Amino acid sequence: MQDPDLTVDNEARPSGRIQRASLAGDVYEAIFAQLMSLRIPPGSRITVDNLVREFNVSHTPIREALGRLEGEGLVVKTHLIGYRAAPQITRRRFDELYELRLLLEPAAAAKATAALDEERLAALREAAGVMARRVGKDERLRYANFARQDAIFHDKIMEFAQNELIRETLNHQHTHFHIFRLMYHSRVTEEALDEHEAILAAFAAGDADAAEKAMRAHIENSRDRLLPAFE
Repeated sequence: MQDPDLTVDNEARPSGRIQRASLAGDVYEAIFAQLMSLRIPPGSRITVDNLVREFNVSHTPIREALGRLEGEGLVVKTHLIGYRAAPQITRRRFDELYELRLLLEPAAAAKATAALDEERLAALREAAGVMARRVGKDERLRYANFARQDAIFHDKIMEFAQNELIRETLNHQHTHFHIFRLMYHSRVTEEALDEHEAILAAFAAGDADAAEKAMRAHIENSRDRLLPAFE
């Protein structure tokens, strides 16, 4: 019997059917989208054989994709048991992540402002996801894509702030992916995109104080949007 948690319809697939040219990548994208949109619920079992039948591929690309997701903290592999979606973060962990972000990211945004040139600003505009905010009809894929874009946007700001320890610390927590799994809702992306625009405007103006304030507001608003997930 097919595991209902792993049903992948055509909309959930990046291009309708898994293409042979990039099997592991396509399988990864399909599973990632379902994890982000909660179609694969936190803590649920992920059976390799079910995915093999679902995607009509061999075990190798499935295991490669799951290995990549494990490295991102989204999948947990247990010896002799197999794979499961990572459990949902606790309220305490949620509070700790946002406390960490509020301590580090606003100041980093201010610092990054001084290091920006046109090339770097263009890279941030592309990463922010603002220009492609309504591209595509599949809500699950849009949500998954924005989860990744949001992570890239914040990571690039840390890169331009030139503090690798802060950057590595935030990356190691897989902060964005765990946060985005809390709630699948269009408000999460639309309001965040508006806030990205405010951060970009401060960067474009070369205003470090405004960048710090915009980043702080963005993180605080993100926290407040997702708090209902714990109610």
